[in-house]
Amino acid sequence: MANLADDPEVQQLWNEFHSVVNMTSEELRKWLLTTGSGEVAFSPSPEDDIPERGRAIVEILNKRRADLTHTDLDVMRTIVATVHERLADPRREDDDWRRALMSLGHDPLKPDSQRPDEENLPEPPGDERSAEPTE
Repeated sequence: MANLADDPEVQQLWNEFHSVVNMTSEELRKWLLTTGSGEVAFSPSPEDDIPERGRAIVEILNKRRADLTHTDLDVMRTIVATVHERLADPRREDDDWRRALMSLGHDPLKPDSQRPDEENLPEPPGDERSAEPTE
């Protein structure tokens, strides 16, 4: 039986997943635990308060590519597609938009965040790199 990690499509998905999930497993776990409130936040096992999808993302982040399962691949595909979909309609002033992305492991305020709404912006005036050399 071939190792999933050797499949070029799995390698590409692994890279895409780790590109869109820009939070560490610990950052994501802590974030997901903060969504609880009241007595629920202080349950004997706080891990029980982490949503299933969030727990799956944390588990994938803690795995080596060689340890991926087909279920992990399904989760990764879903997360990549969902993050791309939400980033395509950026609403930076909307806290719910950011919270939803962060629950998927993507913090849109991190410097390494993909920012499709900022692509193709014109160079600022006075940018010396775009100035034509004078003779």
